[in-house]
Amino acid sequence: MIEVTIYRQKNGFTNAFRMTGHAGQGEYGQDIICAAVSGLAQSIIGSLQEIVGIEPLYTLEEGKIYCEIEEDVLNKSGRIQADALMRTVEIGARQIQASYGSQFLTVFVITSQEGQND
Repeated sequence: MIEVTIYRQKNGFTNAFRMTGHAGQGEYGQDIICAAVSGLAQSIIGSLQEIVGIEPLYTLEEGKIYCEIEEDVLNKSGRIQADALMRTVEIGARQIQASYGSQFLTVFVITSQEGQND
């Protein structure tokens, strides 16, 4: 199962996400849920770089994807864009969960004051 954890600060800003595990829906290389989650995460990381113009802290490993951004380096416009992109991870993951079931993917949201270290 894939666990998607969204890290949200108390002020509402989504500063990180972590995806771990494998869906187990199909054989390695044929698992459409793993492919969807991986594509979602990589698209968000690329969008943070290309649209917002920031370099997030991230890791892309087999069975583990992590992305974190620092809110304090963003101007108001960048903050809005970055938060919208990071919230897209939660929305996309919940849509995948609704389509394929929580036996393959679950989404958790953790609210904290600080970012989560990898």
